[in-house]
Amino acid sequence: MSKACSNIILIGMPGAGKSTVGVILAKQTSRDFVDTDLLIQTSHNRTLQDIVDTDGYAVLREIEEDVLLGLAVENCVIATGGSAVYSAGAMAHLKSDGRAIFLDVDIPTLESRVHDFSTRGLAKRADQSFADMFNERLALYTQYADVTINCVGLTHEGVCSRIMDIMKVKN
Repeated sequence: MSKACSNIILIGMPGAGKSTVGVILAKQTSRDFVDTDLLIQTSHNRTLQDIVDTDGYAVLREIEEDVLLGLAVENCVIATGGSAVYSAGAMAHLKSDGRAIFLDVDIPTLESRVHDFSTRGLAKRADQSFADMFNERLALYTQYADVTINCVGLTHEGVCSRIMDIMKVKN
């Protein structure tokens, strides 16, 4: 028998802490951890940046969508790539057995955490600034989020505590 909403799906910008928080949260909630950026890289034997540099950001988004649509896991914390929210189908698939938690982090904090965005494999247009990408994605994160956590000023452990408190209240 499968539990309703067994997965916790972390969405947010690159540098928001999805992977770091995800590992801690998985440990604290006795769940497995899945990092979809790593799934993309291992399934294609390439880095995200190599895919963007060689094939373009649109191809990375297509690959990401395929990986997300093929994901069939239960009782996991899933750290999505920052561009997962561009696929309505992938988000619907993920949310069919999970709750999406938006890790909301401001631009100055993101810039302090990610020292070189040019190596992160960002699925964005070449002419798009980081701030423009942030503003474009913010609407999508808000649209798909079941819960938003304002992470500014919180440690990764603090973010996990907030998520766990919310999940207990809502379960």
